[in-house]
Amino acid sequence: MIPEEGHPAAQFHSFSGIEADIHQLRDFADKLQAAVEGEYAPQLPSIKEAMTAPVPNPADAFIELSHFLRAHWEVQQATTDMIWRFGDTTGHLAAAAGIVADGYQDSDAFSSARLIDVERALATSTPTALTEPTVALPDPTAAEQTHSGPTEQS
Repeated sequence: MIPEEGHPAAQFHSFSGIEADIHQLRDFADKLQAAVEGEYAPQLPSIKEAMTAPVPNPADAFIELSHFLRAHWEVQQATTDMIWRFGDTTGHLAAAAGIVADGYQDSDAFSSARLIDVERALATSTPTALTEPTVALPDPTAAEQTHSGPTEQS
């Protein structure tokens, strides 16, 4: 009898499984990790430099500009967070694919990996962190950046 985790999900009764070429999975994992480390990670310093460029603090009297800069900063921070998580998350996927490939390397070329094996690989894989967790961008409207005159230019 096949254990429960070896059966397809209940909503896919007619689904018999996915055949995966384990050698191709290993190749995918290796190429994905190489792309993250060799092509993505080297771009992060220049992205960080561009994203952390100082923005002048707006004059307090120009409330519309202050609101715009605050909204811009929030979107920019969210975008930066996603850019920084992309590399580590993609590396996590590559590591998980490698774990599954390693687990089935001694089987025939086309094997059906059980869902529980994939879930365990995703839960236990720990890729090398490529960057610091995130980059904190300076808020141009922060209270500690007070000034008394018109917008300063750098």
